[in-house]
Amino acid sequence: MTNRRKSENGAGQASYLSRLGERVRTLRNRRGMSRKALAKHSNVSERYLAQLESGEGNCSIVLLRRIAKAIGVPVAELVDERPERPVEARLLDQTLERLSLTEIGEARELLLARFGGATRDRRSRIALIGLRGGGKSTIGRLAAKRMEVPFIELDQEIERLAGMKLGQIFELFGQKTFRSHERAALEAVLAAQPRFVLATGGGLVTEPGTFELLLSAAFTVWVRAEPQEHMQRVVDQGDLRPMADNARAMDDLVSILKSREPLYAKADAELDTTGKTAERAARELAELAAPAKGVRKIA
Repeated sequence: MTNRRKSENGAGQASYLSRLGERVRTLRNRRGMSRKALAKHSNVSERYLAQLESGEGNCSIVLLRRIAKAIGVPVAELVDERPERPVEARLLDQTLERLSLTEIGEARELLLARFGGATRDRRSRIALIGLRGGGKSTIGRLAAKRMEVPFIELDQEIERLAGMKLGQIFELFGQKTFRSHERAALEAVLAAQPRFVLATGGGLVTEPGTFELLLSAAFTVWVRAEPQEHMQRVVDQGDLRPMADNARAMDDLVSILKSREPLYAKADAELDTTGKTAERAARELAELAAPAKGVRKIA
């Protein structure tokens, strides 16, 4: 690591510790707790709390958990790197906490209908999500031609924006920078194109902000297949990317799919491509996207 990179990392850490200390102090004061009282109820020394609040304490997650519990907030609220959220946002969280899963879904639909902006035109923008090997690119390109709209590969837009290949972004800058480029590329596509079929990367759904933007701005379709077919298609492409040199590749693929299924299931529709020709799947995709159709899933 270069001296410059070390210096930047050190400055970033110091800035974060300062914000963490300020947040602990603010939450403690908001609840009318003295530092002595917090020390007593968290079993963390008053001296250490003073260091933490001054931005000089590099606290372990175990100590932070004790402090958060004593103050009466989730530990995530202490370690959140974002600026402190407005009161309205915190009250909204509490409202949502009281709702059932079904009611939360209804609340989200109401919010989208009122504040979603582009939701009225979502069916003119088709976004394909799902693991690699489902057929997003092949089917998307054919469906776009059938629908007479542009076909866009989000990964290619990311590379164009970054000026380098995806592998280089990950190797040089890591996951965080890649996700930042992914969000910027999606925003650029939405700003420039009123109609399209878009193939996204399999991991986009793991970034909540980017996924929410996609869901609100486009009609999303989960393009899926049986795990064995996913794997065979990836092998046929000559690349096992996340599972390279791994004898347990199939187990890893199944594990990834299982962990992402609740996210992919948020799509507006599902298209199972198992055992289907690309032409048939593309035709079904165009049918799913048609405004008059109320179809949720095509098996």
